[in-house]
Amino acid sequence: MNTYITLMKLTDQGAKDVKNAPKRVEAAFKALEMTGGKLIGFYVTFGEYDYIGIGESPNDEAVAAYNLALSSLGNVRTMTLRAFTLEQFAGIVKKLP
Repeated sequence: MNTYITLMKLTDQGAKDVKNAPKRVEAAFKALEMTGGKLIGFYVTFGEYDYIGIGESPNDEAVAAYNLALSSLGNVRTMTLRAFTLEQFAGIVKKLP
């Protein structure tokens, strides 16, 4: 499974209904599992992003579909980063010419 870090910002709609955010987040975790993914960690943060989710997914297409579905609800905007472990990074570097 690949690791992904998703940075999320509340939209105006999401901020107005923030009291229901914990229920929405729990529903999002279940939706991730339905795409074959798995949540590793979820954090509420200060700064530019309101939430950070770290998860695993079988492929980029599953993550793209999940993020499109999540964004279509109108409560958050997402930016997702593909993350590599140190071991994976070392393997990539070994392939350099």
